[in-house]
Amino acid sequence: MSNENDLRLEGEEDFAALLAASDSSFARFTPGQKIEATVIKVTAEWVFIDTGTKGEGVLDRKEFLKDDGSLTVSEGDVIPAWFIASRHGEMRFTTRLDGSSGGNGQLEEAFNGGIPVQGFVEKEVKGGYEVKLGGSRAFCPFSQTGLRRDEAPETFLGKHHQFRITEYRENGRSIVVSRRALLDEERQAKREAAWDTVREGEIVVGTVASLREFGAFVEIGGIEGLIPMSELGWKRVKDAAEVLTVGQQVKVLVKRVDREAGKISLSLRDTLADPWETLAGNFPEGSYVNGMVSRLANFGAFVTLADGIDGLIPISRLGSGKRINHPREVLKEGERIEVKVESLDMAARRISLSLGAASRAVEEEESELAAFRQQAVEGSTKSLGSLGELLKAKMKK
Repeated sequence: MSNENDLRLEGEEDFAALLAASDSSFARFTPGQKIEATVIKVTAEWVFIDTGTKGEGVLDRKEFLKDDGSLTVSEGDVIPAWFIASRHGEMRFTTRLDGSSGGNGQLEEAFNGGIPVQGFVEKEVKGGYEVKLGGSRAFCPFSQTGLRRDEAPETFLGKHHQFRITEYRENGRSIVVSRRALLDEERQAKREAAWDTVREGEIVVGTVASLREFGAFVEIGGIEGLIPMSELGWKRVKDAAEVLTVGQQVKVLVKRVDREAGKISLSLRDTLADPWETLAGNFPEGSYVNGMVSRLANFGAFVTLADGIDGLIPISRLGSGKRINHPREVLKEGERIEVKVESLDMAARRISLSLGAASRAVEEEESELAAFRQQAVEGSTKSLGSLGELLKAKMKK
């Protein structure tokens, strides 16, 4: 008898465990809960989504129709969806509500659950815009439209947009909505996705977002990285506006990613051709070239020969043999001068220069001195030769 009772209890326990496991396999969504779901089927009336559980979710196909009747979604797409309720054994979701079918009750549900609503911007009123939500009216402040400063109000008026209900009072007689809240959420979602994909050492395409005195910010997939001034080009850049403009599309190299600090360091220079690779052919040792004095330091003058190519004239070569205290006694920044390439160090990326005019003068002086010495030697030899010939002539007599 006891064996039968044991078997019965064991069977009940097994059944209870199976029931509990079955119940736990179904998600218990709460109204307003947001999920990312994959579209698994599109029918004439419904869009079915994979909720990540045994139960499928359904959305009204009308939510994905354009004005021309074409669909904006297809099987395999991943979409955001908000849970509304379970009806007739189905889990109903939506991408937005419009208040047309459920009236104020649906709008209150959207407010409580944070579900987006679709509204039509009818007209401009004091402080903002009047928005129609089904049969109800709502107010959207100017600051919550999400419009850029350079964007005209015409892009907002007379059109359907999605909003988040931020205030719901007096049983729906006072409703305040925000478009900016949804745009900020989308932007944040893009940022999070971008942080997962950005990699150091990769070349990516971005848009110049702003120019600062210390560099340029570039937007990459929703997040911004900084190009420091030193990474804007091979040449010395004093103002980012010399190289870039806001809104410009640029290729940049991801130099460093600091996810904890939320910072990305970029380089425009590393995507450009390295001028040092063709340096030796353009500026061989002993050649004379024209350059511009770019910077004066205590130890010498830096001269820009080409974009990204600077050479140094040591202070010892600036005084034409005289001792000077600072290069400014001889040169000034921005001045164009002729220089001589004295030596090249490709490994260290260094060019030693001297003043071209002074070098030419020294060379001419040395050449003249050498010629004078040669003439003196030749003249001395000729003098000795004439004296010898005279002595021989006398001896013969």
